[in-house]
Amino acid sequence: MENRIDYTAHASLLKALSNPVRLQIVHNLLRTGCHNVSCMERGTGMSQSCISQHLQKLRAAGVVTAERSGNEVYYRAASFEVARLTAALFEEEVDDYVL
Repeated sequence: MENRIDYTAHASLLKALSNPVRLQIVHNLLRTGCHNVSCMERGTGMSQSCISQHLQKLRAAGVVTAERSGNEVYYRAASFEVARLTAALFEEEVDDYVL
């Protein structure tokens, strides 16, 4: 039985992370853990609407997941694969990330 590689899925992940703002959001999530949009605003200096638009694209690509708690939505990296790729880009250890 042949093991098939899903190049489309890998390309979609790379495409989602190819934007500097989205890459910064994912990197910060992995380094500091689960966050809501208002916390990301303070950490990045970007507007709530800008962050929300990028989070929507990251969610659609399966890069981040969202969990509602009351009125807040908290985001985190969706998979170990996302963490491994980000760690490789920044020459960091996956063990240092919050998954």
